[in-house]
Amino acid sequence: MDFYQVLEKRRTIRDFSDKEVTDDVLKKVLSAAFKAPTNDHLRQFEFIVVKGQENIARLVSPVAENTKNIQQNRLEIAASVMDKDEHAMFVDALPKQQRMLMQSNCLVLPFFRQKDCPLCHPADQSSLNYFASAWAAMENILLAATAEGLACAFRIPIENESEYVKKLVKAPEEYEFTCFLALGYAAKNAHICKQKEIRIEDRIHYDVW
Repeated sequence: MDFYQVLEKRRTIRDFSDKEVTDDVLKKVLSAAFKAPTNDHLRQFEFIVVKGQENIARLVSPVAENTKNIQQNRLEIAASVMDKDEHAMFVDALPKQQRMLMQSNCLVLPFFRQKDCPLCHPADQSSLNYFASAWAAMENILLAATAEGLACAFRIPIENESEYVKKLVKAPEEYEFTCFLALGYAAKNAHICKQKEIRIEDRIHYDVW
């Protein structure tokens, strides 16, 4: 695949087969993170890889309860406040939040070093530079995984999930947890949500909005 084919094929897949990701492929995909731009040029990313559903289950145990709370509080009202494509994505994604992480059988926990201001209490926009760098690295991983024929799904931690994971894996205090990243191979019947169609001509503005 050339680069633009990879961009077209990159999708969030939440249904995985039982085919395992080899260590060689995993290293190749994660190494893409270190090719991304970083604000301090230090590329201070660390990855914890967890394999086996029993091991993954310990790490994602808060996800089930948090997802259940969201289902009870938001699923009914979502249809009235969301765009139809957004709602379709939400309805497919929500019930799979824990299952997709376990089913992939390869869970990656990316960490990045956060200096100065606490992540969720930035002093100004530039305080988010480390967070932005971490997500530039994540995008490289997602594209590299696509190029290798892998499927990916990630979950941004909510409520107590981040602190729970950091404590369980003994992450250093100055490192922040980015997301739960499931890497695997798509199931034959994997659901692929409809992508929002965007006319680029409508989104480019010259000189003024």
